[in-house]
This record gives sequence, structure tokens and C-alpha cells, in this order.
Amino acid sequence: MPRSFYIGGTMSLLDDILAHNREYVEDQNTGYVETDTKCSKMPSREMAIVTCMDTRLVNFLEDSMDIGRGEAKIVKTAGNCITGPFDGVVRSLLVCIYELGVNEIFIIGHHECGMAKTTAKDLTEKMLARGIAPEAIHMVRKEMEHWADGFTHPAENVEDTVDELRMNPLIPKDVPIHGLIFHPRTGEIEVIVNGYTQMKQYYEK
Repeated sequence: MPRSFYIGGTMSLLDDILAHNREYVEDQNTGYVETDTKCSKMPSREMAIVTCMDTRLVNFLEDSMDIGRGEAKIVKTAGNCITGPFDGVVRSLLVCIYELGVNEIFIIGHHECGMAKTTAKDLTEKMLARGIAPEAIHMVRKEMEHWADGFTHPAENVEDTVDELRMNPLIPKDVPIHGLIFHPRTGEIEVIVNGYTQMKQYYEK
């Protein structure tokens, strides 16, 4: 049983979070409540970011890009991957574009990404060890292989993801799709794909 569970009167992770939240709500000096009327569900900078769920990126990535609350839609997934033309990431981006005013997309990978070492074989073994039925794994085997085994290098993955989105017929051609890579120790951002240049080349064809 995970150590964070409630055992013998010990505070659980959930208890810790709820206790902090009670204090947080009572303390009206956070700056969020006072500025709530200025914050909208519509991203003020009209941008969406697809990035990795890596813990090292939390807050750090936003700060490195000078992105504040209410300015961008952020979609996080393992390895900032897209697994199909209508997967969860694409569906989120469609809502961003058609309902929430997003006009630019940023695909942001990062150096030292754990997905580079993840394989379908390793995942399968660990799932079986945790009691997942082989039949359940078999149902998603091909998709898992395409996703986990298809990730080779963070920069290449960013480029591949940008290409997949650019070729997706559901994404408007007038939406620039940028590909960037972030360093989780220095905060430096490098451009892998300049969406403006790519879009210009598309229209010149």
C-alpha cells in the first residue's frame, strides 16, 4: 500500500492538500481572488501550449515564457505526444481554436525527457506485475507500441508532433504551429520549428 495512504492516524497526501487548501482559501492575500474579474477562460494571448507532464516543468516553463494566469491554454501529456488524428490532445486543441480564441499553437518538448527511455515492453511488464489483465493490455498493444516505441529523441519528437498537427485536416492552415524544446535545468528555449516560416512555405506551394 502506498505510504501516502491514511494508516493508523497518519495524515495522508489528500489530508495534507485539504488542510493547506483551507488555509489558502482563508488567506485572501494570494492575489488570485482580487484579480479574478480580470481573468477569463479565453486565453488573453490567444495561444495554446502542448507540453510534457514532467514535474520539473511545473511553473518553470510558464515563467521562462513570461506566461501568466489567464494568458494561455496548456495541455500536458507524457512526452507531449499525439497518438492519433482525434486523440485527447487534438480534441483539446480543437476546443481551444474553435471555442476559446486560440490562434497559435506551441509544441514544447524538453531535454532529458523520460519518454526517451520508455518502451511498450517495459510498460507491459510493469502493468502485468501490478495485476493488469493481459487481455486489457492486448486491446491497446498496437497503440501503446506506436506511442511508446515511436518516441526516439525529444527534439525529433517535437518536429514529428508539429508535422502530425500540420497535416491534420481538422486544424486550420492559418494557425501557426511552433516547435520548441526546453531545458529543465537552465530554462533555455530553442526553436525546432518556426511556425510562421512553415506556414509561409505552405502558402507558397
